[in-house]
Amino acid sequence: MHIAVAGNIGSGKTTLTTLLSKHYKYTPHYESVDDNPYLNDFYKDMQRWSFNLQVYFLNSRFAQLIDLKKKGKPMIQDRTIYEDANIFAPNLNAMGLMTSRDFDNYLILYELMESFVTPPDLLIYLRASVPKLVSQIQKRGRDYEEAIRLDYLTRLNERYEAWISTYDKGPLLIIDVDDMDFQDNKEDLGNIIESMDAKLHGLFENK
Repeated sequence: MHIAVAGNIGSGKTTLTTLLSKHYKYTPHYESVDDNPYLNDFYKDMQRWSFNLQVYFLNSRFAQLIDLKKKGKPMIQDRTIYEDANIFAPNLNAMGLMTSRDFDNYLILYELMESFVTPPDLLIYLRASVPKLVSQIQKRGRDYEEAIRLDYLTRLNERYEAWISTYDKGPLLIIDVDDMDFQDNKEDLGNIIESMDAKLHGLFENK
């Protein structure tokens, strides 16, 4: 069983991944943030470090998926390999922060990696407005995220909505998180788990 949590920066992916992994007793796999050698530099100079950062994330998520395949244990993943290629890398290219040469090189690498991975059994998309994202980002207080621009978050949100509207790789659960506090409100978390169980129950029945 492979559940993946997708969403923009600050949407609550890591928090939900942690809570769900405890509830379902699944192994959590988190995005490499604290030990990422490029993230801090990227937010200071996106144009210089965009390609390096995206390749690092791509490799990290590919390694997670290969590890999952080897171990065969139920897993909840914080962000997917699809978001890198469908949202973050093309957004950087469109903003002129990643050259077309680097972007084309990146896509060739991504397409090779994608051919070796299996889509998640359930994708959870956390939909959040830009004000909600900003509030969450400020609350967690990561120094390097202070440099994130509003237009950057807005563009990412637009790309997320376009991607999720055509997602067809497997079951999908969309959660609007603007009026939710699943970290501190047990009822909100319970509602998410109920929706997941309904999706997963149908998934098991079809197998």
